[in-house]
Amino acid sequence: MDYLFAVVLFAISASVTPGPNNIMVMTSGVNFGVKKSLPLLAGICVGFTLMLLLVGLGFSQLFELFPNLHFIIKCVGVLYLLYLAYLIARSAGDVNSDKQAEPFSFMKGALFQWVNAKAWVVATGAIAAFTTTGTSFYTQNILIALTFFVVSFPCVGVWLAFGSLLKNTLNSATSRKWFNLIMAGLLAVSVLPVAREIGYQLLA
Repeated sequence: MDYLFAVVLFAISASVTPGPNNIMVMTSGVNFGVKKSLPLLAGICVGFTLMLLLVGLGFSQLFELFPNLHFIIKCVGVLYLLYLAYLIARSAGDVNSDKQAEPFSFMKGALFQWVNAKAWVVATGAIAAFTTTGTSFYTQNILIALTFFVVSFPCVGVWLAFGSLLKNTLNSATSRKWFNLIMAGLLAVSVLPVAREIGYQLLA
């Protein structure tokens, strides 16, 4: 029971704290509301669960064998995050959502996990901290993934609900435009540590 409690606490703290996933979900809630943003929310939660399972099943060993693969994924991840920041920044500020771009899809939310630096840190950290070598390893891996799957929906959903509430407050084109620009800026800032690490590796 103590083990499960520790995993749940870790999953809650990792899922509810600010990061690219939650910034995207909150922005989608502001611009499109809860209903249209549910596919993105589901994609994030399902995608990260699958990522956890695959990391536990051997992706970490794969990166040890091919360290350049991890570097390539980081580079692609930074570029993709900046691209998403650009899409958010250029979202129309019009209150009428039918004049705006479409919200991010389930598949985009799921695939985004593979280029999300925070997702990699959480996934590898969870597997390293809460699994032990031996016959129980795969059982622990599945338990961790299921815990995150259950916990992530309400934790990330809080950000979606908050964004939806803000939608009523940000009821002008100007306020919506500034919100999108701020969220795009925060998303871009979130990749700076990874971009700095890439720079160090290139200069080394």
